[in-house]
Amino acid sequence: MSDNLNDLLFAFIQHMKARNYAKATLTGYSRCLRQFIEYLRDNDITDAKRVTRDTLAFYQATLMELKAAGTNTIATVSIKIRAIKRFFEYMESSNHILINPAEHIKEPKKETRLPRAVLTEEEARKVLEAPNLSTLTGIRDRTIMEVFYGTGIRLEELVKLTIFDCDLQGGLLRVNKGKFMKDRVVPLGRHAVRFLKEYITRIRPLHTKNNKAIRSLFVSQSGHPITWQVIGKMVSRYGRQAKIQKRVTPHIFRHTFATQLVKNGADITAVRKMLGHSHLSVTQIYTRVAAIDVKKTHRQSHPREKDKTDRDVKPEVQGYFNVSDET
Repeated sequence: MSDNLNDLLFAFIQHMKARNYAKATLTGYSRCLRQFIEYLRDNDITDAKRVTRDTLAFYQATLMELKAAGTNTIATVSIKIRAIKRFFEYMESSNHILINPAEHIKEPKKETRLPRAVLTEEEARKVLEAPNLSTLTGIRDRTIMEVFYGTGIRLEELVKLTIFDCDLQGGLLRVNKGKFMKDRVVPLGRHAVRFLKEYITRIRPLHTKNNKAIRSLFVSQSGHPITWQVIGKMVSRYGRQAKIQKRVTPHIFRHTFATQLVKNGADITAVRKMLGHSHLSVTQIYTRVAAIDVKKTHRQSHPREKDKTDRDVKPEVQGYFNVSDET
């Protein structure tokens, strides 16, 4: 096979498809690597063997300059560098190159941003109660949102669920090939179990009567797998219907799930396992969100914070005291 970079990119994407990478990952990597190949062409490099560590270092510096100009974010730069690293790992393992120039290139340190928004318990309840439960799609939609809120799973994980992933008797859900290609089992919670039982026994059979072989858990009225775009629009619609003054997305349920668990004293390691995070530091962001919420509660609830009578009184030393008088 020629070492033409476009040919190698095509082979790499096929390799990832064979390893069952998520469609979004394939699309993202392909886009990032096409940009990288364009950069190489602009620098008269068309052979993978001519790419050096310096080539990659200069490219990373270019990406960071774009970040400084506001064109890129740290997360975007990280994804682009990660795509390049995986690409060169593939080329090395398939003997297209002898030395991997990307081996020691590191992704930039991520900014630990707090979640943009989380729902209060009251807001979450309003969104969950928005679907019309007298309709088949209303029960399906409520079930989807109960699963989001009850498990904290990602949107791309939910659309991949099959009918065989639910252990309703044990109250557990198996999440197959999550974000980091790892399986995990998460608790469902009694509300999610209750709606799943109703959906699986009464609603789903009606939607799949002409397509009984389908394995997908959540399906459209015509019996086809429901797409992530449809779910995203559906959740946003119910957020508006519930008059929530925040942008309601599937991911806001994940943030809310984690924040409320931490706020109520859940072990951070257990929360990490439920969320499927690869590093504890990512999960610890939610401890900061919970701390902010606690401070807000203190400010709103403590009698001294609400007392306005001595706002302008400045503390002054009235006299000397002996150390022995301190208690």
